[in-house]
Amino acid sequence: MLEQLGKELALRFTVGGVEIAFNLVVVAVAVAVGGILLATASWLTRGLPRDPDAPLTRRAAVLVTVVDVFQNHLLGGVSPRLARQLLPFVATLFFYVLLCNWVGILPLPYIVSPTQDLNVTLGLAFLVYGLTHYYGIRSKGIARHLKGYLEPFPFLLPLNVVGDLGRTLSHGFRLFGNILGGALLTTVAPVVAMQIASLIPAVGVVLGWGARVPLMLLLNAWFGLLMGAIQALVFALLAVAYIQVTAD
Repeated sequence: MLEQLGKELALRFTVGGVEIAFNLVVVAVAVAVGGILLATASWLTRGLPRDPDAPLTRRAAVLVTVVDVFQNHLLGGVSPRLARQLLPFVATLFFYVLLCNWVGILPLPYIVSPTQDLNVTLGLAFLVYGLTHYYGIRSKGIARHLKGYLEPFPFLLPLNVVGDLGRTLSHGFRLFGNILGGALLTTVAPVVAMQIASLIPAVGVVLGWGARVPLMLLLNAWFGLLMGAIQALVFALLAVAYIQVTAD
């Protein structure tokens, strides 16, 4: 059933005695971001020349630039074979987290970044966790992969398992905390800045009293864009590092 939780609309239902709740706004925005990525990817790949010797179109040049950036920077320390396998996933993960982070900058009521929801960030972190085991088993075989939990001594198995899960939880909580903290900061910062500026007459003389609000909004948006890009990059880099450690 639908319930109003403060300003959030939640969908709650029970499955096997376990209560499950969804924030409908977060779900809708997260799905919309995925749709935007699919539409953009379809547009970029449409009409690409099949002849490798043909001159690059603008779309092809954009794709080549994106691939080069990911291969040289995010996947530069990974083996060429693993880099080719990870490129589609890492690029998708980076752009998905990036757009989710940037959605919160839009001046739309009730629209927040999906990455401000712990369920979303933990879901992405556990997706990476599952892929670490997938690539580990694919690279080493299941016996050798599981044997890694018994190293350097078998009695350390519980600690290795806890450390593995703790790393995944930290991966999700880090993104959630940074985006939520950035959202709170961008909400409070303009108010504080306006109060400080009102105490300094020179600010009003130089900028004009009516220019302070647009300036604060501009700085706010710039901070949100920068913070969102950095957090998306860090999340993708950590995903690559976790998978690389398991697969090597």
